[in-house]
Amino acid sequence: MTQAIKKSDTQIHHDVLEELKWDSRVDETEVGVQVDGGVVTLTGTVTSWAKRVAAQEAARRVIGVLDVANDIKVKVPGGLARTDTEIAQAVRRTLEWDVFVPEQKITSTVTDGWVTLEGTVERWGQREDAERAVRNLTGVKSVVNKITVTPAKPVTEDVQKAIEQALERRAEREARQIRVDVRDGTVTLTGPVHSWAERQSVLAAARFTPGVRAVEDHLRMESV
Repeated sequence: MTQAIKKSDTQIHHDVLEELKWDSRVDETEVGVQVDGGVVTLTGTVTSWAKRVAAQEAARRVIGVLDVANDIKVKVPGGLARTDTEIAQAVRRTLEWDVFVPEQKITSTVTDGWVTLEGTVERWGQREDAERAVRNLTGVKSVVNKITVTPAKPVTEDVQKAIEQALERRAEREARQIRVDVRDGTVTLTGPVHSWAERQSVLAAARFTPGVRAVEDHLRMESV
């Protein structure tokens, strides 16, 4: 088997810029990219929180990127500015329309465009769905997710087994190298992954398993 060639920082820099250019959600001219030892730092100013997240996701998709430091600032243009009341109303409507979010269990606070989500849900996936639902709204400068997870059923050892089985369904390599520890509903994942997609697959196996209250990501990125 031929060993894959490790990318240089210059190659990674080029590929991240190309990925930003390819992603229609991002204006690559607004984002600066620096690379040091496989760690990408994003800088610049964008017009929405959604664009900030999209730039981060684009960088993480690039093979060879180990970590991403997102220093992009959000500045909403005057024409797109909303009052905090208007943003709060939009947040409520969005949560009500999303079928995966138990909106009656979630409250929001908006201060100068910063949205803080609070409440209690039964699954970690619902917590993430709530954040995803509101981050694309016009006028939102940041989303702070303080939603807690309280499973409807008591947490048992079956949670660990369910996660390990989910990993086995996704890829043999992931299941073989990833360690899963569960304590009081908090799942700790450790081990190597070789791409952002692989990392997300491992995290999803834990996040969408019933009984999980929190996920601690101790996975380490390794270049292929």
